[in-house]
Amino acid sequence: MEFNVNDFLQSFVSIVWEAFPFVVLGALIAGILEEVVPQQAISKIIPKNTILAVGIGSCLGLIFPMCECGIVPVMRRLLRKGLPLGTCVAYMLAGPVINPIVISSTWVAFQKHGIGPEMVGLRTGMAFVVAFIAASIVQFFYNRDGNKLLTRSAMPQNDNPFNLPGLDSPQVHPSEIRAGEKRPLSRRLFNISETALHDFKDIMVFLSLGAVLASFAKMYLNAKMIQEISTGFPAGTILGMMILSIIMCLCSEADAFVAASFKTMAPSAKLSFLVLGPMFDLKLLLMFTRVFRRKTILIIVISVFIQVFVYSLAVHYLWDSLFGDVAGTTSVEL
Repeated sequence: MEFNVNDFLQSFVSIVWEAFPFVVLGALIAGILEEVVPQQAISKIIPKNTILAVGIGSCLGLIFPMCECGIVPVMRRLLRKGLPLGTCVAYMLAGPVINPIVISSTWVAFQKHGIGPEMVGLRTGMAFVVAFIAASIVQFFYNRDGNKLLTRSAMPQNDNPFNLPGLDSPQVHPSEIRAGEKRPLSRRLFNISETALHDFKDIMVFLSLGAVLASFAKMYLNAKMIQEISTGFPAGTILGMMILSIIMCLCSEADAFVAASFKTMAPSAKLSFLVLGPMFDLKLLLMFTRVFRRKTILIIVISVFIQVFVYSLAVHYLWDSLFGDVAGTTSVEL
């Protein structure tokens, strides 16, 4: 296959353009969190019990709906405020799926196929379980290794209300320590803008690099090629759709319509596409490097990938008994 510059640029621009407004929104929210929310307030909201804290994190998207691109800078600022790592990871993984906007778009996309409620229930339910277990695993390692799992820019500030184990926190600017205190509105707006601009530049660099990799991959690996590889057995079809979700780098608010367009593919394969994509893809993997060390990223990726594959395969074999006939798995229509 020849390299087509126009196709590459079109793919690159579409990925960046789709993610851009959400990165801006995420950076702005991160700036507001850094300036306005006192660190002590976090400790009052989140329970000390790890299971409850991770469970709450998995459902935060219902209150603070965010796209997967915008959620990364927000999560990093919450970590700086002392929110437990497990809670932040649960929010990062589940938030782009378990939120009112994505739930509605999934319902609309599959309603005309007669499986709207089923896909909404399976997508949100699987996303919650995957995020909860993956975040619990990360929290287990964090309890053992502490801040060595985080980059320096994401480590909690010195005054940590949770007394989490780990390395000493990095030195921070005095304005960060005094977050929440009374200051002139002009100074607050300046601090919010400064923090938002810093996060925006930091994240956009890695978003752009991820978009370049995704655009190259999409040039040589398309939906029909995935279909050819996976035709004939459900495990291959599910793996093919999971790979496609990593490559395509779709926004979680629009991916349901793309998945629904695979009209004759099994619902289980579509489900794997819808759950895995918002949790990690090529652009997100590079964005994660601004928050997590390599070990943390590997823990997240491996635990999420294995869970999505196993659960989707289970859904494939249980679909008949739960909902009726399984859709065909032999052709793709885009």
